[in-house]
Amino acid sequence: MGLKGILGFEYGIVQAPLGPDISGPELVAAVANAGGIGLLRCPDWECPDYLREMIRKTKRLTEKPFGIGVVLAFPHELNVKAILEEKVAVLQLYWGECSKELVDDAHRAGIKVVPQVGNVEEARKAVAVGVDAIIVQGHEAGGHVIGKDALFSLLPRVVDLVGECEIPVIAAGGIVDGRGYVAALSLGAQGVCLGTRFVATHESYAHPIYKRRLVEYEKTEYTDIFGRARWPGAPQRVLQTPFFDDWRSLPPDENEVNQPVIGRSTIHGVEKEIRRFSGTVPNVTTTGDLESMAMYAGQSVGLIKEILPAGEVVKNLVEEAQLLMRKL
Repeated sequence: MGLKGILGFEYGIVQAPLGPDISGPELVAAVANAGGIGLLRCPDWECPDYLREMIRKTKRLTEKPFGIGVVLAFPHELNVKAILEEKVAVLQLYWGECSKELVDDAHRAGIKVVPQVGNVEEARKAVAVGVDAIIVQGHEAGGHVIGKDALFSLLPRVVDLVGECEIPVIAAGGIVDGRGYVAALSLGAQGVCLGTRFVATHESYAHPIYKRRLVEYEKTEYTDIFGRARWPGAPQRVLQTPFFDDWRSLPPDENEVNQPVIGRSTIHGVEKEIRRFSGTVPNVTTTGDLESMAMYAGQSVGLIKEILPAGEVVKNLVEEAQLLMRKL
């Protein structure tokens, strides 16, 4: 068992596409320069010209390959066309049908396709359409979580399913350090995908208060009180903040539509109002009542003790994992 790269990258460490714009060019380039797989987050609306510029800005910051994550639940056809034309290294897909047509189009453009799945059936469909790797997301993950199974019960089942196909399986959900990395490798994963740990980095576009709360708070909760109108049926794992504790029992017939505006934010170049319960996490431009906004985090957030440079996170993961494997 060793630390090998996947998909042509130096290390099997993936920085998750953090929404709505938390994983911007600076974070992705820092991860790529450290040998990991950095993933931009595609906007949730069609804006191919903006997307091209975001990809090109990232290319100016790194000569290494990187990718971009697209949520298929939102409009994306023009965006995907732009991504294929810009020829990023990896197209990561989530929350929707990964079609054979899309996989074939990406492969013709020389792009690897990596869907994120939350159950064995989704993984089976992904294998059938010829994807290049699969991210298996456990229920421990932060942000929007599609599956109900814990990572360490789901992961080996997907590894067994993939079997001889030589498709790398990447573990996601509650992994923040070398111990989680080695545990995932021992269950058959060939890489790990981290979200919360990379939100808490110098280069992430998250607001400093959000980053600070990731260090200060230790508990998370799986809920659906955020973004019910915008993204129905998409529960999320959030930090257990005082605001969340006050509103965790929001009646099921209520959503963000009629709620007061609690702040403003520029997201992917577009100025937006933030209503209470909208589910928009605060980025560096956000003003208003930040403590009343969603703050996504995975279950292992209590292991994050400091805000670090993203390259150092990659380096520490590799060194901790190597040390641990030598001990074992």
